[in-house]
Amino acid sequence: MAVAAQSRDGLISAPQEKESVGWALASLSLATLLSSLGTSIASVGLPSLMQTFGASFQAVQWVVLAYLLAITTLIVSAGRLADMFGRRPLLLGGIALFTSASVLCGLAPTLWLLIAARAVQGLGAASMMALTLAFVAETVSKERTGSAMGLLGAMSAIGTTLGPSLGGLLIAGLGWRAIFLVNVPLGLLTFALAWRALPARDKNARAAQGKFDATGTVLLALTLAAYALAMTLGRGNFGALNIGLLFATGIGVALFAVTQSRVKTPLIQLASFRDPRLSASLAMSLIVATVMMATLVVAPFYLSRGLGLDAAMVGLVLSTGPLVSTLSALLAGRLSDRFGANRMMVAGLISLAAGTFLLSLAMTKLGIASYVVPITVTCLGYALFQTSNNAAVMSGVGAGERGVMSGLLNLSRNLGLITGASLMGAIFAVASAGAPKATGPDVLTSASAARGMQITFETATAMALVALLLALFSARNAIKLEQPGQSTRDS
Repeated sequence: MAVAAQSRDGLISAPQEKESVGWALASLSLATLLSSLGTSIASVGLPSLMQTFGASFQAVQWVVLAYLLAITTLIVSAGRLADMFGRRPLLLGGIALFTSASVLCGLAPTLWLLIAARAVQGLGAASMMALTLAFVAETVSKERTGSAMGLLGAMSAIGTTLGPSLGGLLIAGLGWRAIFLVNVPLGLLTFALAWRALPARDKNARAAQGKFDATGTVLLALTLAAYALAMTLGRGNFGALNIGLLFATGIGVALFAVTQSRVKTPLIQLASFRDPRLSASLAMSLIVATVMMATLVVAPFYLSRGLGLDAAMVGLVLSTGPLVSTLSALLAGRLSDRFGANRMMVAGLISLAAGTFLLSLAMTKLGIASYVVPITVTCLGYALFQTSNNAAVMSGVGAGERGVMSGLLNLSRNLGLITGASLMGAIFAVASAGAPKATGPDVLTSASAARGMQITFETATAMALVALLLALFSARNAIKLEQPGQSTRDS
């Protein structure tokens, strides 16, 4: 059962607790919005940064990569530190760091100082992303965990959707510095709400205290950085550097596993992965994120070349997916609370597989409907799965490990997005090249775009079915553990 919300003097009354939980969810929602907005709003500013600093695309793309790499490499460590020393100070520190770094980004006189400030901003975002899910399990009753996870999912989708449009308006009216400075008032508001509403005392922090695993932290950070760079450098064209980085990733994984088995207080308890439900949840999260990345990487080419839409219409049609995800996340939370997280995970993955299968048909004769209808089914399934999976993991994990498990959930999703951007983009490129081209080998025609769409989403459907099998396996194990005489994990 989740720990009751607390005031600075101890437990609070039921009416006060309800109000306190509401304020806590407001602060956690804003923190989620900030971290996702920080990812999406910077992309729209890259052309302006190229012009301002006279830099190449390869140089300015590090404004985005530095942020993502900082989150990916440090999110698990942030969760572990919070489990050891208290979640409230780490979350407040993350919000303060993110806000301060936003000021530095907005005032940066050179590109490389801007990139350095973005890395610091990513460190603050890692703390926020790692701890919002953990705080939900800490402050919300188990019966309402799904609804709370749905709210955070909706705020994440809003931040991702709002970023490009808000960034474009700010750049047009105030210049590129405004896309970073806009985070400052939002960060101050988030900090104030979190300071007011989040529990000041963390009963579970003492039990998790111990020596921080610095060696494991460095190894994990370097390993994740190597993998992320292998998947992003070269923009999908694998060369010797990418292969070398993947090789370094493999060595890093082996060294990390060895160190974790030998230290007294490891960064990650490897024994946790013996729980098939947890391992399946993390694997499903990675697979589903990889599948969803195909809609971001491939869909613009299908809409512009396959359906012949202009840039404005492409942007409008692409907004369908994030809008459906935002609205569905709120519904998904309620369904998860009512019917159970495992059932909704299965339902979500069935919907996801059906949607990707419809996308693989690439029925260009149907026009825009050939994309809008399937993507609605796909994003509905994604929202159901993501919300239910987060709720299942966070409500079933021991109180002293909620921070690191929240970090692992977010890490699996980030690694899936990174993998999907490279893998799905490569599949689309190869499949499109194999289609007949009447005007030349390098021209992406309607037929080649449709062929690329078909092969890419056939692959995505196969991956969604693998995730569905894992969900059925996980649900079966959950039923066995709930039978009399079986024990469940500490919640």
